[in-house]
Order: sequence, then structure tokens, then C-alpha cells
Amino acid sequence: MCFTRDIAVFGPRATGTFSFRPSETKSLGGGERAPPRVMDTPEDLHLEAIANSICLHPSRDMIVCGDLDGDVYAFEYSCTEGQTRELWSSGHHMKSCRAVRLSADGQRVFTVSRDKAVHLLEAESGKLVTRIKGAHSAPINALRIIDENLLATGDDNGALKVWDMRKGTSIMDFKHHDDYISDITVDQAKRILLTASGDGTMGVFHLKRRRFELLSEPQGGDLTSVALMKRGKKVVCGSSEGTVYIFNWNGFGATSDRFALKAESVDCIHPLSDSVMCTASMDGYIRAVHLLPNRVLGCVGQHVGEPIEELASSHCGRFLASSSHDQSVRFWDVSALRHANVQTYRKRKRKDGRLKALSKKALGENDFFHGLREEEEEKQEEEEEEEKEEEESEDSDSD
Repeated sequence: MCFTRDIAVFGPRATGTFSFRPSETKSLGGGERAPPRVMDTPEDLHLEAIANSICLHPSRDMIVCGDLDGDVYAFEYSCTEGQTRELWSSGHHMKSCRAVRLSADGQRVFTVSRDKAVHLLEAESGKLVTRIKGAHSAPINALRIIDENLLATGDDNGALKVWDMRKGTSIMDFKHHDDYISDITVDQAKRILLTASGDGTMGVFHLKRRRFELLSEPQGGDLTSVALMKRGKKVVCGSSEGTVYIFNWNGFGATSDRFALKAESVDCIHPLSDSVMCTASMDGYIRAVHLLPNRVLGCVGQHVGEPIEELASSHCGRFLASSSHDQSVRFWDVSALRHANVQTYRKRKRKDGRLKALSKKALGENDFFHGLREEEEEKQEEEEEEEKEEEESEDSDSD
């Protein structure tokens, strides 16, 4: 028997339902039914509005989504067909929810919105605990949890605030960017706060001394994301022009390197390890990128023709989740990428310019030519390995 169950969405701004289909069990005769299918990745989520932001729980199979209507949802995800379910929903924001984050212990959910408010919810129930109304004078766009007490937010006018959530008051308030703050990150020691801005600069702020340090030189296009790599020795910024800008730690004034991905944009950067990160773009592709040496490893997945808003990792490190303008949240297996090893020699470029698929799901399992493409890619990899062996043999002969 197959049926669809709708779970009503509760809350003052609830706008619809989330539908999922329990597993289709087949009769084996004698009244027995086949067990539900176990998939390689959790089932996709299909929402009633675009999910601007997603965050995965640090210790359980739970994802929180904030959408364009201002609603926040929590789901329990599963690789077993039909077992993904909605846990709760909250509709307390009056305008678009732009960022959601879970605390390190997984007990609290923080959200910010175009309505200029900061909300604190219970992760278990979705109950609103704290509301800071009018936290900024402009719509809030970026959010970063610093520690169990401190929270950083950035708005559309370029203002940065750091909040002490025990008192519900800001302890730092700066306006040094000329355009929106797109992303915020902090170093492991919780001393330095970095911001990426639409004015093309990266901002540096000292948390311990509560002061502004400097702005980097302006880069081409908006800086859309910022992250730490190489054990905190490198800072990477994505841009609206599809280039990744690389800064040395303590060399924030100017870039040390740059890497063009041949993408429409780099709207989100999500580190998987010290050397491998995933990037999301307006063209709908999720690219796996190795840093130093700089290489595009291939395509992790895609939302066909739809811009991707955010990426997030599961607590086990196996799955990467992505939210897109197609109103879906999809999951991808990235377990093999964390230990990817990149050869320093340059591989021969593909004649058709296509990205290498890093999984069967990456470029579409239902593609009629998928099998043929896999065979072509395997053949090309064999040829590349042969070329490498020949080069190594020539080098040894010359010695």
C-alpha cells in the first residue's frame, strides 16, 4: 500500500505542509512485506518555500531550515526510505529567515531575519526562548555563533554586532563596510572575527580587545563567503565573479593567491577538511575544490539550473546537505573527499569542459547517458595514470 501523509505546519506564519512518502512495501507472499529500502543518502526534503539557510545537528540526524516566508523547520533525516519526518516548525519571524545556526551542544537554535530580529529557540521543541526585536537598524543577513554566550550578526548596511546572549545586549557595534555583510567566521581561539562584504573587502575585528583592526584591499565583485583552511593558516573568500581569494593568516591586507573556478559565482564555501572544501554557485553545481595545490576535484552534486543558498555537513561527516531555489534540500555522500589526495602534476583537461562526477547522484542517476559517461571517465583516468607513469619513468631515466 502506498499513501502520502501531510503534516500540518503550526505557527503564526505557517503557510503550508511538508509532504513525504513512506516506504512502498511489496508483498512477498504469505502476508510478508519487503523491508524498506536503505539508500546511500538521506531522502531529499521538498519545502513550501526556498530554504535560505540550513544547519545540521552536531550529534544527531537532525536538520534545521529557515525559509523565505520566515518559518523555521526541524526534520529528522534518514537513509531508510519513508523514515524522514518533520519534528517541529516555528513561524515567529515576520519576514524572511536568512540564517539558522545550532549551538555546539545542539540544545539551542539561533535565527536572524529580514525583520531585524534575533531569535533563540529550544532545539528539542522549537519553543521561542528569547527575542531581540530591532537588533539592527537594517535587515540582518549573517550570523555566527562564537561560543556558548557570544553571537555575531551582520546586516545589509554593513554593520557588525557581537551579542552577549546572557544579557541580550550587544557588546560590540561597528560600521566599517560600505555594503552588506555576507558571511562571518571566527578563529579557533575565539580572538579574531572575519567578515566578508558586498563592498569587496574582508573585515578583521579583535574580539578580546573589542576593536576594529583593518579592511583588506577591495577585490573584484562582492565577497560572498569566508572560511578558514589549512589549520587556520589560510583564509578563503568566495566572490560573485566565481573566484576564490586566498589570504595568509596575519596577512589580511592583501591576497596571497587567487583561484578562478570557472563558475558563475562562489556563493558559499564549506570546508570538509584542512585542504578540501565544497563551493556552491548560482549555476546549481556543488564543486569539490582542493586548496594548495589548487584543483577542482569534480562535481559533488547539483540542483539543475537553480542557485544554491547554503551547504552544511552532518555530524558523522559523511553527508553534505544543500538548499536551493528549487525549494529542496538534498544530501550528498562526501565521505571519500575528506582524505582526497591531489597529485601536483597537472592532469590533461577534458575536451568537453565537463566536471568530473564524484558520485552516481552527482550529475543525475536518471541520465540516459550516465553509464556511458562513467565508462568514458574511467577510460580517461586510466590514460592519465599511464601518462603519469610514463612521466615518472622518464624522470628516473634522466637521473
